[in-house]
Amino acid sequence: MKTKLILGAALGLVLALPAFAGGTLNLYTWSDSISPDLIKKFEAQTGITVNVDGFNSNEDALTKLQAGSSGYDVVTPSQHFVKIMIDQGLLEDIDAKDMPAFAQVDDKWKNQWWDPTSEYSIPLAYGTAGFAVNRDLYKGPIDSWKVIFEPDADLQGKIGMLGYPDEVVGAAELYLGIEFCTEDKAEMKKVYDLLKGQKPFVATYTSDNIENSLGAGEVAAHFWWDGEELKTRTSGINVEYAMPKEGLVGWLDSFVVPKGAANVENAKAFINFMSETENATIQANHYAHSSPVKLDPAKAKYTPETAPELFPTVPVTFSKACSPAAQDLVTKVWTDLLQ
Repeated sequence: MKTKLILGAALGLVLALPAFAGGTLNLYTWSDSISPDLIKKFEAQTGITVNVDGFNSNEDALTKLQAGSSGYDVVTPSQHFVKIMIDQGLLEDIDAKDMPAFAQVDDKWKNQWWDPTSEYSIPLAYGTAGFAVNRDLYKGPIDSWKVIFEPDADLQGKIGMLGYPDEVVGAAELYLGIEFCTEDKAEMKKVYDLLKGQKPFVATYTSDNIENSLGAGEVAAHFWWDGEELKTRTSGINVEYAMPKEGLVGWLDSFVVPKGAANVENAKAFINFMSETENATIQANHYAHSSPVKLDPAKAKYTPETAPELFPTVPVTFSKACSPAAQDLVTKVWTDLLQ
């Protein structure tokens, strides 16, 4: 009888372990965006095992969700792709507005056009897409998109562009004074002509390892993001982020949960955890982008003095979710350009 009691107790302990251990959580985020220290802290606090995969474009994230059965529990797309994912029924309604994380969000980011009822997403970070130059290689002005779209001789053949169209086309539209997501073929022909004229002077179209290629002088200028340039500059590399008078392309990334995710409650627990003031501050210091949730001002690393990249002095226009007709024009411009 004693043996049976011990076995029964042991069996009960084994059956209880999965609930105690907390299960798993599978993240699909912008590459290297989430603080490893916070992943460890969350695992220690919850017993949940976190697996992280990275993507380098919103298009990649959308394709993965459209394919179905992605296996991911949390994804971090930008605002216009959140809208697309909601419209296509790719996201779980997590009652975001009722989560503790929502109370941490700055009011200006609540109930925005990409998620007007705040059911599906909690903001993670925001910033701009622009371009940066290696100041050891290029000494000229960087006050206009003309610098890289219609480069002078000192930058010709030394320019890097992103490997996908989203923000590049947006920047071209800013430079040309064309509305984002236009369905006017004549206007998009102007965008195509600009990018086609630039192409002979472009050394590479890639969204990977920009800090290495720019820092090592493989290119003298590269389309880039504010925070990535900031981290590279503060590491001792002589780069500078441009403030083009035509403006910058804005983005805001959010936590969302894919439809059919296996670990929805773990996902919500992680989102709430990441939005707590202490953790959000650690994340903002790691990611080097602006935070849409409350930070600890005593511990926040970046200010207008230390990080001018994060505090634009020019207009910022946020990317929009284009109509199918407008998106087809963007796709055609990019496909024809890279042929």
